[in-house]
Amino acid sequence: MSKTRLDKIASYEEQIAQLNNRKKQEIQKHKADERKARTRRLIERGAIVESFIPNSETLTGEQVKTLLQ
Repeated sequence: MSKTRLDKIASYEEQIAQLNNRKKQEIQKHKADERKARTRRLIERGAIVESFIPNSETLTGEQVKTLLQ
């Protein structure tokens, strides 16, 4: 038994909806990966900066910023 044209159209619309959902999921994964990479970079660079500042744990953020400027 062959599909009617309306059945084919409905099938294509379902495929489009599935692909749109997959696209949204991939975009979300990409954004999450970018956030993780940024967080890792910030932590690594912050650790490097702290290693060059004596007693850095006692300084405030503003004091570190002033020191670096």
